[in-house]
Formats: sequence, structure tokens, C-alpha cells
Amino acid sequence: MRFVADLHIHSKYSRACSRDCDLEHLTWWARRKGISLVGTGDFTHPAWYDHLRENLVPAEPGLFRLRADLDREIDRTLPPSLAAVPVRFMLSVEISTIYKRDDRTRKVHHLVYLPDLDSAAEFNRRLARIGNIGSDGRPILGLDSRDLLEITLECGGYLVPAHVWTPWFAVLGSKSGFDAVADCYADLADHVFAVETGLSSDPAMNWRVSGLDRYRLVSNSDAHSPPMLGREATVFDTGLDYHSVRRALETGQGLAGTIEFFPEEGKYHVDGHRKCGVRMEPRETAAHRGVCPECRKPLTVGVLSRVEELADRPEGFRPDGAAGFRNLVPLPEVVSEIVGTGPKSKKVSIEVDKLTAAFGPELVILQDVPVDDLAAHSAPLGEAVARLRRGEVLRDAGYDGEYGVIRLFQPGELSGRGAALSLFECAPVEPAAAPVRAPVERAAPPPAPSTADDKRAVAAVTSLLDGLDPDQRAAASADGGPLLIVAGPGTGKTRTLTHRVAHLVTERGVPPEECLAITFTRRAAGELAERLAALVPEHAGRLTVATFHSLGVNVLREHHARVGLSASFGIADPEQQLAVAVSVAGEAKAAKRLVAEGDERYKKALRAQDLVDFDDLVALPLALLAEDPELVAAYRARYRWISVDEYQDVDERQYRLLRLLAPADGNLTAIGDPDQAIYRFRGADVGFFLRFREDFPGARLVHLTRNYRSSAPVVAGALSVIAPSTLVPGRELRAVGDHGDALIGVHHAASEQAEAAFVARTVEQVLGGASFHALDSGRVSGSEGAQGLGFSDFAVLYRTDRQSRALVDALTRSGLPFQKRSHDRLADRPGVARIARELGSAPGDSVLARVRAVAGDDHSAYELLKPLARECGSDVGRFRAELALGVEVDAWDPRADRISLLTLHASKGLEFPVVFVVGCEDGLLPLRWPGGDDDVDEERRLLFVGMTRAQRHLFLSHATGRPRSPFLDALREFTRIGDARPRRRNRGTQLSLL
Repeated sequence: MRFVADLHIHSKYSRACSRDCDLEHLTWWARRKGISLVGTGDFTHPAWYDHLRENLVPAEPGLFRLRADLDREIDRTLPPSLAAVPVRFMLSVEISTIYKRDDRTRKVHHLVYLPDLDSAAEFNRRLARIGNIGSDGRPILGLDSRDLLEITLECGGYLVPAHVWTPWFAVLGSKSGFDAVADCYADLADHVFAVETGLSSDPAMNWRVSGLDRYRLVSNSDAHSPPMLGREATVFDTGLDYHSVRRALETGQGLAGTIEFFPEEGKYHVDGHRKCGVRMEPRETAAHRGVCPECRKPLTVGVLSRVEELADRPEGFRPDGAAGFRNLVPLPEVVSEIVGTGPKSKKVSIEVDKLTAAFGPELVILQDVPVDDLAAHSAPLGEAVARLRRGEVLRDAGYDGEYGVIRLFQPGELSGRGAALSLFECAPVEPAAAPVRAPVERAAPPPAPSTADDKRAVAAVTSLLDGLDPDQRAAASADGGPLLIVAGPGTGKTRTLTHRVAHLVTERGVPPEECLAITFTRRAAGELAERLAALVPEHAGRLTVATFHSLGVNVLREHHARVGLSASFGIADPEQQLAVAVSVAGEAKAAKRLVAEGDERYKKALRAQDLVDFDDLVALPLALLAEDPELVAAYRARYRWISVDEYQDVDERQYRLLRLLAPADGNLTAIGDPDQAIYRFRGADVGFFLRFREDFPGARLVHLTRNYRSSAPVVAGALSVIAPSTLVPGRELRAVGDHGDALIGVHHAASEQAEAAFVARTVEQVLGGASFHALDSGRVSGSEGAQGLGFSDFAVLYRTDRQSRALVDALTRSGLPFQKRSHDRLADRPGVARIARELGSAPGDSVLARVRAVAGDDHSAYELLKPLARECGSDVGRFRAELALGVEVDAWDPRADRISLLTLHASKGLEFPVVFVVGCEDGLLPLRWPGGDDDVDEERRLLFVGMTRAQRHLFLSHATGRPRSPFLDALREFTRIGDARPRRRNRGTQLSLL
């Protein structure tokens, strides 16, 4: 059967979409238009998915129809000429992916189709691990296009690249960085068999690019309101079911053609700047080198220029076997021009109602009803439709988000007729000569990018120290004996430390077994081991790389009997610790006190069960060594060369253990930065770093001063903030490298919620827009966005976890994908992991939901989880809120990019191109504790750490309600971004950040 399909629409849950985008209105308008198959749109949105499940019933294989009772109600409101049109639905959704590949930001939209609701549920479950699918019907994901295709295929569906030529969000758009569809989808490209042409191009334009011959061309309306259905559509001549439609797209058999806009009516047909009122054809753009003559910023390069750039065939070429197409103007626009009022006016609606009652659906009127029959009712209408079918239209091309205008009559041709008259009362008019569009000379395409390898040539390496800067080389090549390296942020601390160890082994002849490298976290130890394996692969297995605690485990394994343990002793997790303590104390409250104080009765009970706790892993080895000089001598002989990372973070026990392992004249290298000492609450004491040269007389001192991480504004700003209380006399830090345009921005918000909204808005602005709505509304400008960024390149830092709530709300409303990193630490706790395993629930469920299933109610669940709250440094009230939000046990999909929400403490050791530090207010930063136990100097160091996480841009913000942080008083060079005073909205201006 022959039918019309519109398979790209949106629901009322998509941004900037009509409230009428529900199944009933879509069915009504599909019948009025003459469309038999409609995409559901937005099936990833939880509320819309529920609406689909409740109101659709299965029809033909893979298709659905509206529930019978709802369908009958719609039929009663339509004339007999329309009521007989069957309407079916196919599960569809548009997905926006924004990600980084090959150091370029990629923004691509895709259409995904699935055959049944169970497949859609699985697809939704998979995507929920990647981003926020509940804030917008068209979710924004930080996921590579190739990976989205993989998920689609695994769920039994197929994918069609959406509006492939649109500048900002399309596979072949001028901003995508892809010149071929296959490049976008990589090794899975063969599974893509159709592409959507979009409103600003038609098949004739696409036929000029031979690389598109392998794909079937489809068109859809991308309707944001039901009346927009069918403005573009695809015609099939095949069975009306999901599998027949898919086969037609795969093979071309049964694909009868498309219904198209005149491409000039699309919003991105030619080039220009809407704000500047500048519109250009391709040759004009080339003459201006792509720069707007008004504002001197890059023009938005439209579809026509992009087709010209990739075309390898002349205009008018048509591939063999290509399906045909028709360019149409929606019937309300035709009637609007004749009667002289807007296409959405009541007058136009009444006239269209009369026409469809008399002649049938709108698409039938525009394409099939004899012109004489239309002219018999209205001569202007007959003439308008005749011109439309011949393609005799006046074209005023759209550009930079502004729709073009297609007219059927010359200016003044209808003057004196009809603005106040019914369409059926207009007098006939003389046909006008068909307007001729002047041919556009194709501008010469810009030179193709060089395919030569752009990697810098590397000179032959004669030493492992080649490539280090002078300071790093001095530290890495230092002779034996104590060595203190003061490594400012971004100065290559890990690089220096690993090259020193590798240099000792390969060029100084030190046996690898004598080298011990100690750090604080498993992640940091893993990075050290990985780098050493790359530098000295033949020796890496003989080096010892450990955390203080894993070193302690090794010592205890070797001497377990001396502390009353077996060789296979266990390490108690928090739940086991509490259970053991309860067995001693009898009740939970006292048990917690025993654990916190390390009570001897509790420790004895642990040993009886062949267990140690986390604190024992340092305390017990320390006690063994302190009591046995011969054991100390043995370990000193084993580890003659010791390197300690992040030395400013050692606590008293770790310091005492190191003093036993390394004699005063021993080969101990300590590296760190006292201005990044921020863990006093964990027991760390920066005093041990500051007294290193007293403890180890004659120790050599080396400073690393070249910062390779951050831009010059960030380095200068961070230095000015730390200067009043620096622990490094004569602190020096110099930015090295080109980070392009960079800034420190300071924003004063009216409230915490407004501050969070500023973060979301600025992320979109720096990305150059994350949605069509952001660009088309003028809220952001794509031409001003920083290039080469993905969502994972943004971090938002705050002093207390409570501050994350407003950020979560704002980013959720904006549809921007994010992860709250502080939750990951909870999810990694052994007790939670065991709960997850025992419950065996689906990934993505919250810890609270899983524990509730075992405990029976919320109160009991919270009681079970309180030990975890305490261990994570959380008060119970905040922990309840975190659990209610849903602490995920299973990790996010590792392929996905997301904005990171982090406490300032958790950001240590990380870096991001763009960093926000929110809550720069006195009381939060510095945090004021009840009772006045404030360490303002450490709070200043905490801001210094946060600021130096930024590579390119740094935004510092504070909200009305508290005084501004005194730490900001030291800033000298920064850009003030907005303020807290409300002002009248001016849609004609926007803030430029870059």
C-alpha cells in the first residue's frame, strides 16, 4: 500500500514544544494532513513512555494505534473526508550526542527506532546510565555517536542520522568535523542505511554528493507542534508495518519518495548572522572569508555552502534509481498568503477546515486534487496550487536559525483582494510569470586539511631524562641521599618522580628490587605503576609501587604470626567492624564509639576472627618495626631507595613508619607541595613536610616551577590567592604552553539557585550551545563557543556536599549530563557492593531502594546504612538526602561524558579545561565551624587547589546572602560576569564569555 510517514516528531516533554503534542492531538492532525504513520518521538522520557504504554495498543507488527475509545472520540470531531485515514505509530526518539573525538567537539543528532515497548524499556535503561533522560524529550548525552549506534543495534533497533546538514547538530553540518557519514559511526557505519535530509536541503542537493548514494534519503517534519506534521514526510509503497518500512530503507524497494520544504524555507539554508542582519550566498561568504562584515565574528555557515563544499557532481545530477520528491508549501501558508493574515490565525484555520472537509487531507489537496476543482471554489487557490506544483515560487532564504519565506504571488499581485474576504470569495487573478532564481556560482572550496601526520618529530632519545625541563631534570638526576622536591600544581610531579625511579634503575644501576614508591590512593599507585611500566618495561615487575596501606598489608603477610593472625587474614569492612564491636559492647551506639576510639577489646575481638581494620594496616606494621631494630634493618636493606608522593599529606603514623624505613642519610625522595596540604581533618600534618630538612640534614631541595596545566590567567589568579599565607617562601609558578583565549570570570548571583543556573548557562555557552533551543533563542551563540570540549571537560567544585543540590536541579532542568563524584565513594564501599550483589537488582537502582527491599521500611534501611554515612564523613541528615536522590551502586556507562560535580577535597589530583568554583562566600569558603575551630590558611589552600584544577577557563561565583569570600580580595586580574541585580530581559543581546 502507498502511505505517507512522518517519523521525526516531538512530544510535549521536549523543550520549546507545544502542550498539544500528545497522542490524541497528533492523531487528529495526522488524519487532517493525510499521514498514516507517525513517530511517537521522545520514548526515552519516562512520563512520555508511560503515556505511550497506557494509550497505545499493538497494531501491525512493530506498530501501534491509539486506544479504541480515544480513537472514536477523535473521529467524532473530524469530517467524513478525514475520519477514514488510518493512523499508526512507530516508536521513535531523537537523541543529541555531544562528545569529544580527536580533540574536536562533536554535536550530532540521531533518530532511533525500535520495534516494541520492551526493547524501548531496555534502551531507556541503558541510556539512563549515561545521562539524564528525564529532563527533555530529546535527551542530551555525552556519548560517542558510534556507541549510541551500538546500543541501538543491541536493543534491536535502527538509527538514522537526523537533519544531516544542519550546521550545529548534524553529522555533515559545518561544525561537526565529519565529511562523511561513515566517519561518524566508525566500525559500525555499515549499519546505517538512511539519512534525513532536513528542512534546509532537498534530495537534489544531496544527489550532488556521491558519498551519499549508499543511503536512502528520508524526510520528516521534526514537528514541535501537531499542526507542523507533514511539512516534510516520506512516502512508502510497501506493507504498513515496522519491518517493511525498515526493509524499504535498507534496500530502497518500497521507498516511493519524499515530500519536501523548498529548502530555502529552512532555517539554515544560506550563511549569515541573524543578530547582524547579514545573509550571504556561498560565493559571498567565500569573498568575506567566512567572517561577518558587521561584528567580525565567524558566520554561521549554512547547508547550501556545506553541500557546495562536499559536492563532487554538478547541479542537476540524479543518481540512477533515486526516489523522487516534491517541494511543497504547507496549506495554511498558502491560504495565509491569499487571505492576508498569519498562517496560525483563526481566519486561516476556518478556511483550511472548509477545504479539508470538501477535498480531503491537506497533502492530498496540495498534490492530487485537480487544479480545476480547486479553482472552481477559489481561483486564487487554484492558481497558487498550480504554481506550487510547477515550482514557480518566490524564495527568501533562511539563515542562522531564521526561517526563510516562500511566496506564491508577487508583491501587490493580490492587493485589494481578500485580506478581509473569505478564500472562496476572492476574484481570479492573472497568472504571473514564474520567478527565475539566478544561478549561484559555486565558490571554490577551501583547501582540504593536510593528511600528513601532524605529530611532532621526536629526536632520538639518548637518556630517560631527555624531554624533562631543567627543574625536572635536576630533580630526576639528583644523586643519592635525601631529596625534597617542591612541586607546584601542574608542574609534572608524577612525571618527575617516575623518571627519577626509571633513571636510577636503567642509568645508575640500582637494582629494581631496592626501589619502593609510596603514594596515598590505589588510583595514584596504579598511575605510577602504569607510567613505570611504559618507561622501564623490562624492570617494572621487580619494582614495588604501593600505598601506605598496601605496604602495611605486605608487612603483615610476612610477619602475621607476630600479631596473632594467619597468613590469610581478612580486612574488615565497615559492617564487619560494627558487628564485631557490637559483640563486645552489646549495642550499636557504644559499638560505634569502640570502633572510633580503636578500643583494645574491639581490636582483640577482631583478631579472634582473624581480621584487621583499615587503621591496623599502618598501626600494626609500625608497632612491629618500632619494637624490632633487626626488622628495621632488614627492610632498610631491602628498600634502599624510597620515593614518597604527596608528602605534604602524611599523618603521624605514616611519618613514623617512613622514619623507620629511611635513615637520616638514606635515599629518601619526598615530593609534594605544602600549599596543597588540605587533609588536616584526616590527620595529615603539613608540618612534617616543612621540617623535612631538619629530619634529614643535608637534604637537597629542588623546586618545580613551570606549570604545564593551566592558562596564564589561572596561574596568576591562583598565585595571588595563595600569596597571603603561602608555605613556600618566594613561591614561583609560571604558565607554560598556549591555552588559547582563557579567563578567570567572577560572577555574583542573586541566590544559590541563580548561581546554579549561571553554571548551566555558561556550560552551554562555552560549548557553543547544547541545543537548538539555546541557539535559536539567542541565549548562546555557537560562533563563540570554545572548540574541542565535551561534557567531561567541565567540573563544578564546592566546599560542602549540600551545595550540590541546587546544581543537580539546574543541570537537570537544562538536560545537561552530569555525575556527582562524591557518590562514587559510597558506591565503592564493600558493604554497599555486597548489598548490591545479594539483592541482584537491575543496575541504576539506588542503594536505598535495594536496602529497603531487605530491611522492610525506610527507617530500618537508614539504620543499616548509618555506618556507611559515618565512614564517609557524612552527617545522617545529609546522608538521608543523598540516599533519597539515589546513590547508584553500578557505575555510569564508562563511555559517557558527563559534567563532574565534586567537593574541593575530591578534586585533588584531577584537572579539567573548564572549572567552576561555586559558593565563594565567607562561611563556606572559608568554612566556619561552630566553636571557632577554623583553619583559615588551610581553607585558602583548598581554594588554591580548586583553582589550579582549571586548564583553560576558571569561573568563581558567590551568591547574595553571605559576604563574599575574603580570599577573592587578592584577585587582581579577572572578568566580572553579570551581577545579582535583576534587569529587564533583552533578547537582542547576550553575554560574551570568550
